[in-house]
Amino acid sequence: MNDLEGLPPEQIEKISKVRERVIDSIGKNMDLYGITLSIGHLYGYMYFNQGPVTLDELSHTMGMSKTSMSTGVRTLLDLKMIDKVWGKGTRKDLFEVVPDWHQNFSDYFSIKWRKAVEGNMSALAKSLAEIKQIKSEYADNPDIEKLLNTDEAKIEEAIKYYRWLLKLIEALETGKIFDFIPKEK
Repeated sequence: MNDLEGLPPEQIEKISKVRERVIDSIGKNMDLYGITLSIGHLYGYMYFNQGPVTLDELSHTMGMSKTSMSTGVRTLLDLKMIDKVWGKGTRKDLFEVVPDWHQNFSDYFSIKWRKAVEGNMSALAKSLAEIKQIKSEYADNPDIEKLLNTDEAKIEEAIKYYRWLLKLIEALETGKIFDFIPKEK
């Protein structure tokens, strides 16, 4: 895992300092999106690695327990930021970074947003059904009907937003987003 092995100590120190700054930046950036700093650092270390790594190698490099590494790796796998790969001659699981940050961004947000949209749409649908039930119970009360009509209109606006967000998620998942905002070459 140590691609700096064999270099003079002065060069190792300089290169390590540059990498550590980027790794820390990656960790802080991912922390903004709800991924722990340590998992962000894990991704950063893997990003600079020259090939697949095992949990043991990661644990040794980062000075963290194998259990912590396993949790971090599982999180990164779930977010599609790393892949589990096959390695000839080893029975240990190997993991490597998916280096396409555009795809990482798309996967992360589509996974998180889709989960949130599904939960929110379910809550909104349930609330609309309850509003209809309350309207039928109090059909003879114009004040309640007026209040419920206002709530129903607000919920329907929220549903329109979530349908729009689903279109954005689909654009992220299919890559169509890059037709509107192209990647730099």
